[in-house]
Amino acid sequence: MSVHRIRKLGDPVLREPCRDVEVFDDALRSLVHDMTETMYAAPGVGLAANQVGRALRVFVYDAGDGTGPGAVANPEIGQEEGEQDEEEGCLSIPGVYRPTRRTLHVRLSGMDVGGAPLALEADGLLARIFQHETDHLRGMLYIDRLATPDRRSALAEYRDIELNAGQSRTTASD
Repeated sequence: MSVHRIRKLGDPVLREPCRDVEVFDDALRSLVHDMTETMYAAPGVGLAANQVGRALRVFVYDAGDGTGPGAVANPEIGQEEGEQDEEEGCLSIPGVYRPTRRTLHVRLSGMDVGGAPLALEADGLLARIFQHETDHLRGMLYIDRLATPDRRSALAEYRDIELNAGQSRTTASD
């Protein structure tokens, strides 16, 4: 099993709606295992398949609540209730966090990695993770949910982070 490179803002796969998982086999289980390792190594609380370059509707998560990691294929969000407005970030936009409005309580349906139907209820952070990762599978990033000035500010901050990282790499190799 291996840790994959996480695709960053600007990679076209992040904007591509993913296709449904149709085959629930060892290859899918291996991908989910690798995604879970990648999520932990990042570190993060969720990771969608397109973030590791696979345009499949599957994501992994671990809210750190002691229940351990999980995976959902072909997720659909329903029964949304309440609102929360908390800081949100993304492994594909590292270092940039903004308050993002999400639903407080959701019901998520989908399939487990064996292809069995799955229904989960979530509140707070776990609800946020489910919404964030499901958005990824639609080709949407959390910054797309921000008001225009906040989105511009987030993009400028990310550009500065990337420019400074590039300068550090150049300086280190000189």
